[in-house]
Amino acid sequence: MTSFPGTFADDVVSQPAQAQLEAFIDEHRRDLNGCLDGLTEEQARRSLVPSRTTLLGLVKHAAFVEKVWFDEAVTCRSRSEIGIPATPDESFILTDDDTIASVQRAHREACEASRRATASLSLDDILRGHRRGPVPLRWVYLHVLRELAQHCGHAEILREQLLAE
Repeated sequence: MTSFPGTFADDVVSQPAQAQLEAFIDEHRRDLNGCLDGLTEEQARRSLVPSRTTLLGLVKHAAFVEKVWFDEAVTCRSRSEIGIPATPDESFILTDDDTIASVQRAHREACEASRRATASLSLDDILRGHRRGPVPLRWVYLHVLRELAQHCGHAEILREQLLAE
């Protein structure tokens, strides 16, 4: 079973920038994955907003984000080759096969693959495979951190609403 690294952002305050960014990203990955802990399948799928956003959908989307930025952008493989939806909106769509366990596992595996894909890269290395065009790994880390932080906030609010019922 894959797991998230035990490092917390506070543990890397004196480390180089890349280690700091990776620690912050991993904290948000862990928090988002954990938003499903202790919920029923019905709660995880429950829609509380007009969009497709559900807690299960957020974690499924986060796995998509990992594959876009750390597979497509790094390897230059197409989304169809990777086996992911063409658009971010489609990545929130849940199938009957999506369960808390399967989505959490897929997200952990995507995060682990992302760490492997960037292990030999430096912040200034240029990633050429994304539709946006060439971008440095530093920019990708900042973009992913921003997106994960937003989704963690969404997840906290949705989870609070579910558990208050």
